[in-house]
Amino acid sequence: MRPDDDGFPEFVRQQWGPLLRSAYLLTGDRSHAEDLVQAALEKTHRKWRKVAAMDAPTAYVYRVMVNTATSWRRRRSWGEIPQLPADTARADDPYEQIEHRQQLYAALRKLPPKMRAVLVLRYFQDMSEADTADIMGCSVGSVKSQASRGLQRLRDHLDTTDLRFTADNLLGSRP
Repeated sequence: MRPDDDGFPEFVRQQWGPLLRSAYLLTGDRSHAEDLVQAALEKTHRKWRKVAAMDAPTAYVYRVMVNTATSWRRRRSWGEIPQLPADTARADDPYEQIEHRQQLYAALRKLPPKMRAVLVLRYFQDMSEADTADIMGCSVGSVKSQASRGLQRLRDHLDTTDLRFTADNLLGSRP
């Protein structure tokens, strides 16, 4: 380890899993998710001394990741929406509702990038509205309205009561 790393490798080891899960939900594709995490960590490493001194360095990395994902989405053609092949689900997955979860992820990928980011940070990462607003660089009211509209769009995309129930369970029900 180089002396100027100041705990960065340890931070990466601890946060890689949660960052990758969030990146997957933001991009809808495993390889794009890995690229997104790498890009966010690369940008973070350049300023690591300042970031490490912050109260919440993980929040900073999430903000970099959300901004990078949004930037990538703007540059990409509108005709391409990544879809997971049906055979990407592992046979040994312990969840009985893997098909429902995949449909939820597909519906999530149809949302605009900022709305998707709000839902990922709020419900999948279980962040508060204030933390999400801080990461997104917007007001708490914007987070509330984006979350409300995003949840409604997800429910609209999921056509059966069973799937709506699954979405509510996976996302949790928040006031």
